[in-house]
Amino acid sequence: MFDILAVGPDADEAALSGRMAELERVKARAAAEQARIAVALEARRVMAARAGGPRVSRAALGSEIGLARRESPHRGERLMAMARILVADMPCTLAALESGVLSEHRAELITKEAECLSVLDRRLLDAELCGDPATVDGKGDAEITAEAKRIAYRLDQEAIVQRMRRAPAGRHVRFRPAADGMATVSVRLPAAEGRAMHTALSDAAASTLASTLPGTTVPAGLGRTHDQIMADLMVQRVTGRNPVQSPVPVTANLVLSDETLLAGGSEPAHLEGYGPIPAEIARDLVVAGALDAQGAAAVRRLYAQPGTNKLVAMESKSRAFPKALARFIALRDQICRTPYCNARIRHTDHIRPHAQHGPTSVHNGQGQCAHCNYVKEEPGWQSRTTYDRHGRHTVTLTTPTGAVYTSTAPPGPEALRVFTRDVYIARIHPAA
Repeated sequence: MFDILAVGPDADEAALSGRMAELERVKARAAAEQARIAVALEARRVMAARAGGPRVSRAALGSEIGLARRESPHRGERLMAMARILVADMPCTLAALESGVLSEHRAELITKEAECLSVLDRRLLDAELCGDPATVDGKGDAEITAEAKRIAYRLDQEAIVQRMRRAPAGRHVRFRPAADGMATVSVRLPAAEGRAMHTALSDAAASTLASTLPGTTVPAGLGRTHDQIMADLMVQRVTGRNPVQSPVPVTANLVLSDETLLAGGSEPAHLEGYGPIPAEIARDLVVAGALDAQGAAAVRRLYAQPGTNKLVAMESKSRAFPKALARFIALRDQICRTPYCNARIRHTDHIRPHAQHGPTSVHNGQGQCAHCNYVKEEPGWQSRTTYDRHGRHTVTLTTPTGAVYTSTAPPGPEALRVFTRDVYIARIHPAA
């Protein structure tokens, strides 16, 4: 289709820039073809179901699309939803994508605004916004979204109002690891409530900056910026504790080697729900928990096989995973084991189904998000347990189309002393 090396290292700047633009057009054209393929795959599945084959849910198909595109299952569902609308109802937007006038992301922004409209209104929006490619050429995300909203409001205001009234049901709080030992906690709320919360925090931070500690001339802000105070106030109001004055009691599981914990080792630890953290930071967390009068630090032990550092545990005779075994598997897997998913573990389930005599064991268990756990029960999905050359727990996943993907558990701490084979878990929690 194209030669990636068509522009050599000695090409002038104009040639390099032109080649970059051409490759972006190729990406957009490929995205348009992927949308057509996704719709064709869905049509095949529908025809097979009508002929007496198994019915496949949209969630399962979305997961397949996500895996094929090396995206999360959630992203796969969003891409499938966009493809349906583009191919069936919005030919002008699809053509703009295929020509490179629109990127895949901007095409998705348009289809998202069209989702709640009737087929007729989608086609009217499509023709008005993208009938002439010059209308969207050069426009950024915000401009395209605003224009699509304006047209949608005019075409069917009631549909938009109904969608907005349903939206508060989707309010939620999300936790996402960030760089440098930080995290992002986001809250999705109705706009008025979100604005009110932000204003209250901002006003309180401004008041703190303008005041002093009682009976002193020491600034109440203690050298913090307005944004830092807002963040501290949010933690204080949610947890009931001031993070500047005392550590906030949290439940945090650290997986680290004995050398890291006790001998000043440098092997990184794993903070559950976040990922790797430096050894020194892990030791600081343990010490802070131990010294905190309102918290406690406990140390438990798990065992790892010498040479591989593979965590091991006993089997259970029950169908459901016992709490301790489920916790063990969650500590091993860290995040959902479906490739590219990266969601938090919500379910612990059998790789080989219990109904097919799959044991309730660490070998046959995996941690998954709820979505992926339900999808793997769909017709045509198969999983089996293997181990990689390092002895790490690996799941081989086969989709209904025969595509094969593997997921390997993250490695455990490397600095384990063979004579103890101990992996220490420091659990910091509020005192009873």
